[in-house]
Amino acid sequence: MRFHHLPGSKRYPETEDEYAVVLDRNNTVLDELFAGTDVYVVTTAWSSEPDGPQCPARRREVHADGSLWMTIANEADSDPEFHTYTHLYADRRPWQRGTVDGILREVADDALNGVLITDTTLQRIHHPYDGGADVILTSSDERDRARNRHVDWLSQHPTGL
Repeated sequence: MRFHHLPGSKRYPETEDEYAVVLDRNNTVLDELFAGTDVYVVTTAWSSEPDGPQCPARRREVHADGSLWMTIANEADSDPEFHTYTHLYADRRPWQRGTVDGILREVADDALNGVLITDTTLQRIHHPYDGGADVILTSSDERDRARNRHVDWLSQHPTGL
């Protein structure tokens, strides 16, 4: 299911009050999903060489505890100049409200993407993006309960996107 960060499906926060809404909505859903449990926090960086400089550089600052989990090579193009590498960083931590606020602010600004917050069994996944968050739940009943708790955060578009 998809939740929007700001009223009226506004995509980017412009004031500290709007950032507060973005953080509160994300943390509310994250609390509902993960209170009292450990979570994996996964962030992503890219490079044009397997061990080359990575973008975005701020990923390291906002996810300092993330250890390199894996690198995925995209070498489908026959020209090596177009090869890219996706680096996934992960850490495990007890869920606490606010523990990923720095990451969520970067995501809200579209400065960091490819973020996942999940329980340690990978049954519930929270994927924030600039403008909202996609949430994967264990059942349609769980999805419906989450949707009903946060009706005002849903898209008004017929597809729900």
